[in-house]
Amino acid sequence: MKDRIKIVEGDITKQDVDAIVNAANTSLLGGGGVDGAIHRAAGPELLEETRKIGGCPTGEARVSKGYHLPAKWVIHTVGPVWGGGRKNEDNLLASCYRNSLKEAERLGVKTIAFPSISTGVYRFPLERATEIAMKETKKFLEKNDTIETVVFVCFGQEVTKTYKEVFTRVF
Repeated sequence: MKDRIKIVEGDITKQDVDAIVNAANTSLLGGGGVDGAIHRAAGPELLEETRKIGGCPTGEARVSKGYHLPAKWVIHTVGPVWGGGRKNEDNLLASCYRNSLKEAERLGVKTIAFPSISTGVYRFPLERATEIAMKETKKFLEKNDTIETVVFVCFGQEVTKTYKEVFTRVF
């Protein structure tokens, strides 16, 4: 199963995969960080489609087309804002990964790329978030063989190093 996981440092909008996951806000109308980069790279059609979707609650996932991205699909998920760990943040973040992977399975996706959800402006502690991401992905892959490759796309050396360290512990 280890060979089904890849960890790369780079730009999620350039990944040659069937679907990318967007760390979106509840409006799905674009924002900063990963969300803004995906909206810019996909083009204005993405905003038109996400307006029609009508938002997404924290922990859930919604799907749109990829438009000008290499990925055919964008799976939008809303991670929790870190509030010290007392507001169900761990479970909400785990739900982001579970629901995104379920949507990918429903779409017949073979390859999917994830950013580090909630660890930017939402301030979720990086190592804790990475452990949740890896454990949820492992649970899914143990029961499911439709997704061949899960790519974790890391922004910067610190994030990449953390993902690689947690990967060796979880897998």
